[in-house]
Amino acid sequence: MNNRPLIAVPARFSAGASALRYAAEVAARALVEAVWRGGGEPFIMHPAAPAHAAERLARCDGVLLPGGGDLHPRHYGVADEHEALYDVDDDQDAFDLAVARHALAAGLPTLAICRGLQVVNVVTGGTLRQHMEPDHRHVTHRVTVASGSLLARTGGTREPAVSCYHHQGIETPGTGLVVTARAADGTIEAMELPDATGWFLGVQWHPEDTAADDPSQQALFTALVRASSAAEARSAEAGVA
Repeated sequence: MNNRPLIAVPARFSAGASALRYAAEVAARALVEAVWRGGGEPFIMHPAAPAHAAERLARCDGVLLPGGGDLHPRHYGVADEHEALYDVDDDQDAFDLAVARHALAAGLPTLAICRGLQVVNVVTGGTLRQHMEPDHRHVTHRVTVASGSLLARTGGTREPAVSCYHHQGIETPGTGLVVTARAADGTIEAMELPDATGWFLGVQWHPEDTAADDPSQQALFTALVRASSAAEARSAEAGVA
């Protein structure tokens, strides 16, 4: 239980929570429990001071970019907002984008989920579909995973059943991102960065929804923690040297 790698999880703004009297900052319990089961220490970060994201992340061993509301389309060069956009927050956007940029540049092991994958796609120059018809909310379906991919090696299956909740999706992949899973309708469901300096995996679905009962989904969190632990060890060795 000691020396758990510290996994940064940007908090999500919420209008309220049943145990609190005011607006809240939250993280999904299923998400942090999946990190904990995998051997990590979830570190919920206040989404503020994006200019200082690098120094704030210096104490962390890995990053988990979670799902959440929609990213404002101006971040990928679109001026018009689709009427289906929801929970857009400038502070949340600025912080998530800063965290993603630093994590990729620094080679911090990173697992990006749903909105998190979309954020990574945008910081690497990709674009999003503002609204899908039909959307993938309240949907569990199988996806086809590319043979030999990090996702296939990690989850141990080529056709996992995944839990989805999203109405946006990847349109144009960002530079360096490789599509490694798709839904039957062609929707991009996972992407990787084969040439990244650190471990990276992004999925459009929510593995935390089923991780407690599905080893192939828990494996994604466990792999993040293991990669973070290895990165921590390398940093310690470099410090000693």
